[in-house]
Order: sequence, then C-alpha cells, then structure tokens
Amino acid sequence: VQLQASGGGLVQAGDSLRLSCAASGRTSVTYIMAWFRQAPGKEREFVARITYSGGRTDYADSVKGRFTISRDNAKNTVYLQMNSLKPEDTAVYYCAATTSWTIGISAYDYWGQGTQVTVSS
Repeated sequence: VQLQASGGGLVQAGDSLRLSCAASGRTSVTYIMAWFRQAPGKEREFVARITYSGGRTDYADSVKGRFTISRDNAKNTVYLQMNSLKPEDTAVYYCAATTSWTIGISAYDYWGQGTQVTVSS
C-alpha cells in the first residue's frame, strides 16, 4: 500500500485546514487509518484514527473537539479536518495504515511521506 498525504500549509492561529491521504496498491484490505504528527525536536505522536467502516474514531486529547478524521473508501482517501488551529499544532503530519486498533507506532505497516502544517500566532 502506498500512502500520499497532502493539504498542509501555512495558516494563522484559529484557521482551518483539511489534510488528505490517498491510498493506492493493496487497498482491498480493510485497514485502520490514522494520522500522526511530529514537531521539531519531538517524538512522533498519535493524532487520530478511524476504522475501515468509519464507525469508530479516536483522538488525542490535545486535538479532541477541534480535529475530525473521516474516510471515503470509494476514493481510498482519509481526511483530517483541523479547525481552530493553534501554534502548537505545527508539525509534519503523517498518515498511516494498520490492521490493529492501536496507537502504537510500531504496529503501523504503511506510512505516507508527511505534509507540513505550520500555524503562526
């Protein structure tokens, strides 16, 4: 499976962005999809995840109520709608795929290349 993340950019605090992650290749497998992020000098951290059906989602406390993960399986695409962005949301955002309901990074088999999100104050 190949993952291609896009949609990042430079925005001001309070603005919104929508990230997309397009999957190609072995998309017939019912992968759980997630977004992670990594800020400069920090470890990669979990942001949000969603089951294949979209019926179950989970968020990091730091983004709960501001970010929404969704997916369109017909388009093999996962989205991350980010509202009320804060400077502390600045990071490279990665999409990832796994077959396990986990936030453990090592369990994710496939990763996108990352897209930069910068939020200015």
